[in-house]
Amino acid sequence: MRRVWQKIREYLGVLVGVAITAFGLTWFLIPSRIAAGGVSGLATVGYHLFRFPVGLTMLLLNIPLFIASITILGAVYGAKTFVGTLVLSLLIDLFQPWAVPLTSDPLLAAVYGGVITGIGLGITFRSGGSTGGTDMAAQLLARFLPTSVGRALLLVDGFVIVLAGFAFGPELALYALLSVFITTKTIDVVQEGQSYAKAAFIISDHSEKVGEMILNTLERGATALAGRGVYTGTDREVLYVIVSRSEIRSLCRLVNQIDPKAFVVISDVHEVLGEGFKKL
Repeated sequence: MRRVWQKIREYLGVLVGVAITAFGLTWFLIPSRIAAGGVSGLATVGYHLFRFPVGLTMLLLNIPLFIASITILGAVYGAKTFVGTLVLSLLIDLFQPWAVPLTSDPLLAAVYGGVITGIGLGITFRSGGSTGGTDMAAQLLARFLPTSVGRALLLVDGFVIVLAGFAFGPELALYALLSVFITTKTIDVVQEGQSYAKAAFIISDHSEKVGEMILNTLERGATALAGRGVYTGTDREVLYVIVSRSEIRSLCRLVNQIDPKAFVVISDVHEVLGEGFKKL
């Protein structure tokens, strides 16, 4: 029963995600002629040049890509991808007659359209779904060309933006590039969460004392990892600790008081599950 509810939640997540994506496209990007890469970008160009329905065009482009991907790559894309692709196309054509552009400023359209579509796509991806499109085209290109999927995706989106530049002018193509960047960053935030904690690796000759101070002063746990200096060949402990952003300066001052020669590496952490942070 639990697995059934999990599946229902995942499909609901896909549906909510593609609905938000459709809103961002129909109320911001499409009316402002911002073809922000992908199949939706091609459909936007087709809509403004030839009045082809955007949703139907996306569906007609996605169906052969979906069939080719399953035939050549195998069952990489499942039912949730098919549902996401189909529902997104239907919602765009359903929303479009009612869509009144909320701004005539292409910069605002690129920013808000990028954020809203990024939120929608991020929710869709977190739910295990996809909207197909250039993801499938990139994997097919990477299969036959000596390139990675990431570079193939950049190539496909770049082609769409260049095509939009010829169709709508270079200025709108630049807005489209801005929207792609914003969408990508928003997807990362939705999937990974904002950086709200810091991770620190501490290499010190006084690791035991540093560990005790972290436990007693910051009231944070720490993990001692076995390490060895490659240059010196000396075995030593490496402390790994997670702290909140507000505690990172206190941690650095604490380490400096005990061992001014310590080596500290600090990195962003997007999500921490466990005691002292979010519940698992």
